[in-house]
Amino acid sequence: MRLSSARPAACRAALSLLVAALLAGCASVSLDEPIESRNWRLTSIDGQPVQPAGDPRQNAQLQFDGNGRVAGSGGCNRLSGSYQRNGAQLKIGPLASTRMACTDQARSQIEARFLAALEATARYSVVGGELVLIDGRGQTLARLGSAAP
Repeated sequence: MRLSSARPAACRAALSLLVAALLAGCASVSLDEPIESRNWRLTSIDGQPVQPAGDPRQNAQLQFDGNGRVAGSGGCNRLSGSYQRNGAQLKIGPLASTRMACTDQARSQIEARFLAALEATARYSVVGGELVLIDGRGQTLARLGSAAP
């Protein structure tokens, strides 16, 4: 049985269109955009929005320094540690944090989830000025909005 040569050509054309559409859809996503020298404030964790605190010092936030160090706040405690960025790959940690008591239980829970998300990060993307932290399975862990340093 012999197949028509038109069928493979049609499949190649359809595949080419699909690839072009996928690439066009990714135009606003940067897989190697620098994340250094910006303040990043947590806007969502595990798909749940995080409201900014009345006092900006109580927001969960990060700053990458460009020399392999990261510092910030979990909302209650200061944090610092190391990071490695290679293309879209990002490894954060190990991290150290202060151990101050957090009187706001909701903020304390967000902080614990934020620290866990940071240490589980395997890669990242920057979409529309938003830093997206992604785990090794491709799941979004957290989103952080950019602010001037």
